[in-house]
Amino acid sequence: MSYTAIKVQSLAKRYKIGRQQASYKTIVETVSKAFSSNLIERFKNRQEPDDYFWALKDVDFEVKQGEVIGVIGHNGAGKSTLLKILSRITEPTSGVADIYGRVGSLLEVGTGFHMELTGRENIYLSGAILGMKKNDIDRHFDEIVAFAEVEKFIDTPVKHYSSGMHLRLAFAVAAHLEPEILLIDEVLAVGDLAFQKKCLNKMEDVATQGRTILFVSHNMGAIKELCQTALVLKNGKVDYHGSVVSGIQHYSRNVLNVQPESSNGHRTAGFAQTVINENREEHCRINNDEPFEITSDLNLSNNLNRIVMHCLIEDAECNQVVHNYIRTKDIGWFDLKSGTYRIKAQMPALWLKPGVYTLYLKLIAETEDAKQVKYLSERVLIDIADKTELFAGKVYATILPPVKWAVSPVLTSNDFETLDKIKTVKALEMY
Repeated sequence: MSYTAIKVQSLAKRYKIGRQQASYKTIVETVSKAFSSNLIERFKNRQEPDDYFWALKDVDFEVKQGEVIGVIGHNGAGKSTLLKILSRITEPTSGVADIYGRVGSLLEVGTGFHMELTGRENIYLSGAILGMKKNDIDRHFDEIVAFAEVEKFIDTPVKHYSSGMHLRLAFAVAAHLEPEILLIDEVLAVGDLAFQKKCLNKMEDVATQGRTILFVSHNMGAIKELCQTALVLKNGKVDYHGSVVSGIQHYSRNVLNVQPESSNGHRTAGFAQTVINENREEHCRINNDEPFEITSDLNLSNNLNRIVMHCLIEDAECNQVVHNYIRTKDIGWFDLKSGTYRIKAQMPALWLKPGVYTLYLKLIAETEDAKQVKYLSERVLIDIADKTELFAGKVYATILPPVKWAVSPVLTSNDFETLDKIKTVKALEMY
């Protein structure tokens, strides 16, 4: 039976927006204005209502024990505010957030550290705050120091640590002191690539131990690899809560989708719906060893010259992994008259690493008066699956091509002499 770890009901957080204060005035200006203006109007103007901003509003969701949930959304959607409320750093304006278990959080570099204390002292202080006994902290102490790679500086006050050392030690403490609920913000992006991979591996280990993780990140690859479910926030409200693949697709459609536009910023007629293998659903699932077909209609209201048509595929981190474009025999561009055209592209098997990718078409051309225009199709989400199942576990490479392997022994001169003797013996046995 799965128990509830976090239950949020009607949660809201409101912040007061600051105002620019009036500049200082001289006594003469103040007295003069007091006699020349209407006192009643001045009083009314001072009673203007304050401006407020709702960082979160009417947020409801529930997280089961042992669930790993990715919290995603655009900047300012309320992700960090939510984690601060769950960490009891700030209080909600209304609503409740019930937490069932010890909470370890990593919301910003050095969270919870006392700058005057040493690394060793901060480890024990953090453990005490989590309610752990000294014997339990002793048991994990060497692991924490080794993971953070701060052995030489463990007895140095953390105010002398670099931001990277702060981050390594803070994550090591949060992950190793066995909190039942782990809250991690985008702070991991501060670390280098090797440390990020190290942290993701550790979070996977933590997740397999049945602990609950809320992971805020803009790295969709890490979200899909680590999390089971996704919580998408938009303008302070829950926009989606469900499976991680559908959550990433929902986020991509609403945030990453780019509308066709010309180079001067005006919306223009361009690509109609782009589909994969005639599949008109919101996303398409294909195997990495299968070719597929891209179809899109292009509506041109004017003649276009010097057209170059591109097809691009990006991974979950918006890195381009595939790029192709239409080539004529001698040149890379062509002309089209106004009208409607159906575009088809036969894509070979790409052997991409399993994951979520986005595909879109881009057209760059010139109008008859030599102005450049650019049309971008909608982004189609592709869920790449590995039908071969040859790659078990974590895979970091982008391309997984089929390769024919052959392993054979290399024969030396001694081996040839042995073979000759064997042949001689066999020949004698024949007589």
